[in-house]
Amino acid sequence: MDQTAKNIRNVAIIAHVDHGKTTLTDALLRQTNAVGEGVSMDSNTLEKERGITIYSKNAACIYKDTKINIVDTPGHADFGSEVERVLRSIDSVLLIVDAQEGPMPQTRFVLKKSLELGHRPIVVINKIDKPAANIDRTHDQVFDLFSELGATNEQLDFPTILAIGREGIAKKNLEDTSTDLTPLLDLILEHVPAPKGDDAAILRAQPFNLAYDNYLGRLGIVRVYDGTISEGDTIFAIQEGKTTKGKITKLFSFEGLTRVETKKVCAGDIAIVAGLPDIFIGETLSTSPDTEPLPMIAVDEPTIELTFLINDSPFAGREGKFVTSRQLRSRLEKELEVNVGLKIDFESTSADRFIVRGRGELHIAILLEYMRREGYEMQVSQPQVIFKEEDGKKLEPYEEVTIDTPEIYQGSVIEKLGARGTRMLSMEQKDGHVRLIFDGPTRGLFGYRSQFVIDTKGEGIISTRVIGFRPYAGEIRKRQEGSMISQVTGKVLAYSLDNLQTRGTLYIKENVEVYEGQVIGNTSRGEEMVVNPTKGKNLTNVRSSGTDEAIKLIHPKLLTIENGLELMAGDEYLEITPKSVRLRKQHLTEIGRARSKRS
Repeated sequence: MDQTAKNIRNVAIIAHVDHGKTTLTDALLRQTNAVGEGVSMDSNTLEKERGITIYSKNAACIYKDTKINIVDTPGHADFGSEVERVLRSIDSVLLIVDAQEGPMPQTRFVLKKSLELGHRPIVVINKIDKPAANIDRTHDQVFDLFSELGATNEQLDFPTILAIGREGIAKKNLEDTSTDLTPLLDLILEHVPAPKGDDAAILRAQPFNLAYDNYLGRLGIVRVYDGTISEGDTIFAIQEGKTTKGKITKLFSFEGLTRVETKKVCAGDIAIVAGLPDIFIGETLSTSPDTEPLPMIAVDEPTIELTFLINDSPFAGREGKFVTSRQLRSRLEKELEVNVGLKIDFESTSADRFIVRGRGELHIAILLEYMRREGYEMQVSQPQVIFKEEDGKKLEPYEEVTIDTPEIYQGSVIEKLGARGTRMLSMEQKDGHVRLIFDGPTRGLFGYRSQFVIDTKGEGIISTRVIGFRPYAGEIRKRQEGSMISQVTGKVLAYSLDNLQTRGTLYIKENVEVYEGQVIGNTSRGEEMVVNPTKGKNLTNVRSSGTDEAIKLIHPKLLTIENGLELMAGDEYLEITPKSVRLRKQHLTEIGRARSKRS
């Protein structure tokens, strides 16, 4: 079918994490025969395991002779920069809101960006089949949020549709009978404006995302605003007074989730271009070097930094295929091709360490998880916030924290967050639960998530979003747990762990190998303790009652990349290999640690 701007619609699906964006998108694609059964937008192994969208993805379906380009966006605040870029390339958004939870922090963030760009969102109240769903309350909360964020009268007159994404059903009114998502698709055609663009004008296109292909190299996912783009075209990439020249070697459009090679893409459509090795987000692509550039797309600044090092522990090289600094550098350079929220300093004082800056702990943890699965071994230092200086004032990143928890746990949550430099902005009680909203410095929140799970017995929900840089909040005293450090290398015995588990929390199980300087747990008294976890029971010929009592070990707190980043101290490294995650002291020997403290 020949495409023109009149029969194209460009929409993004935005929401807070776990409000059902991807499930609804999958249902839309299935019902328009764009994909088969069992195919999901979250095709990545890590996305399937975690149940979250990590990177934004493009898809397209045909409905009533109209091509609908759909962009599924991440819901987690650490990937907020992806959402901002996507919103610039589309003409309207589907704002998905959980009928029970209502608007959450990321709902506010993505909606604010959308309203600022002039979009008129379609509100989808999803999961209306939940036992505690309250459609009227959720609708009122969304309306209040629109008003609070400065929506125009036109934007306040938003259409609302009810949905059960899991079952693939949408309806305008609760009493309507519906078996599919036809009401939502009809609303998209009716409410989303056709893109403005002139096929006869000079080409103006803008990349809003990047991809990488082993054969084609760097790819740009672009929105064509004016003109047409064809395979073989000579293209000028214009950016802040700098212009580079290249040639389109391959051109793709979207059909379902797959990219399909095409010879020409018209104004208003979304496409993938290959052949421009230095293509970057926000540039203006044109067939003329004198074209007026489109407004640049801003990419969020990183808020935390940490050091990546080669693994030099006694167990280095046992599990990984890629262990040298050259291999680590090459992999990080490749990541920069597509991960624009990341910044890496390769010119550090040492050739085997690289300073990596990212948007948050999850952003960095996802990168580390991908690398370990690919066979890399590395160590990372404790994450630190990035400070800025403006007008002689020291600034640091702040976050807004939204917490939903049963009322009985609110005292503990308020006390712990108060000690971390946050202040409470609001408290709302309803049906035995309470919603608390705080703001505070990012560094005060490091390591709090695991504590929050303990304080709320796993029944609480915590969400955070970066709200910008504010004046330095001063020193924050967090209760420090001491490290339990192995003084020997060998295999851990249950007999020894039985004695050590009374002194704190263990990070290891019995019958695993440890090395001198490895952190095997924490001590409840907050002081460092050097122990021997390989110590066995002394056997004698003398019998006594109680000698053969059964050993009962408490299940240890096994380390993952995320809780390791939270638990580690400033003088420790997190060692990450394809099969293991270990904490260790930077100086493995007791003498080395003593010398380091003196110096």
